[in-house]
Amino acid sequence: MKVIDIIALVLVIIGALNWGLIGLFEFNLVDTIFGVMSILSRIIYILVGIAGIWTIRLILEKAD
Repeated sequence: MKVIDIIALVLVIIGALNWGLIGLFEFNLVDTIFGVMSILSRIIYILVGIAGIWTIRLILEKAD
């Protein structure tokens, strides 16, 4: 597994944990740490989104 694949998976896990916290406790960890829709939190959200798209490629590779 390439380093970029591991980074993408870690970012997807962070995103999943954040969504879990939002769903269970209405607590947004990213906004709490970096500020509500600050430039840093927006960058985190963008990176998590890109990582999600990247992991689709990983799933498709494993299906072959």
